[in-house]
Amino acid sequence: MLYRTLKRMIERGQITGMESKLDVFYASDKLTQAQYLELSAMLGKQIGDEQA
Repeated sequence: MLYRTLKRMIERGQITGMESKLDVFYASDKLTQAQYLELSAMLGKQIGDEQA
């Protein structure tokens, strides 16, 4: 559930503070490593798109 919510937020461009949120959720075992890596990649792409 959390993974889907975070993914949807990133897709919609709601990324303020998202990097910290992902780190906290991963550190507290709320996200798997695969989910964390996927969301981090999506976030990086979204940030790159905003800066372009």
